Amino acid sequence: MKERNSWQRIARRIRVPLGFLFAGAFLWLAQPTWKLMLMSLVLVLPGLWLRAYAAGYVKKNAELTRTGPYAYTRNPLYLGSMMIAFGFAWASGNWILFAVLATGFLAIYLPTIRSEEQYLRAHFADFDDYARQVPRLLPRLTPAKTGLAAGRFSRERYLHHREYNALMGAAAIYAVLAARLLLRR
Repeated sequence: MKERNSWQRIARRIRVPLGFLFAGAFLWLAQPTWKLMLMSLVLVLPGLWLRAYAAGYVKKNAELTRTGPYAYTRNPLYLGSMMIAFGFAWASGNWILFAVLATGFLAIYLPTIRSEEQYLRAHFADFDDYARQVPRLLPRLTPAKTGLAAGRFSRERYLHHREYNALMGAAAIYAVLAARLLLRR
């Protein structure tokens, strides 16, 4: 199915490179403290867990995943990414970075999600029913009753999607922030 507009197409293509660009700017402009870094774990660790959990369920483009975290939110991977990013923005101690990040997520991820929903709607007949039951981003408190068996986390899927890279990236960012604090002394 043709994407609705060119910005959706552009947003889908630039979101990862833009993430690396933002990470570079973040590391350059960050003014972390040990306290902020510790407090940021409140968002970063659950975000990493959610991404890992979702990666163990999703079969991208092969089926409409509706179990596991997908019974609570249609976009657990993006929600996890947002939690991680906002956690690091918090750790930066630079509220301008936080505002730029929020604006960037709205400009990039909202069109990306809408574009992906167009694809899912065109390829999976039951997407609209699923979308009526499960919120786009902010999760439900209880799992949607999708009529499917609960499903199981697959370590193989997690590894296939290489979600361990998010953990390694987060560890690297914390290491750089810690090094900046130690070298500042």
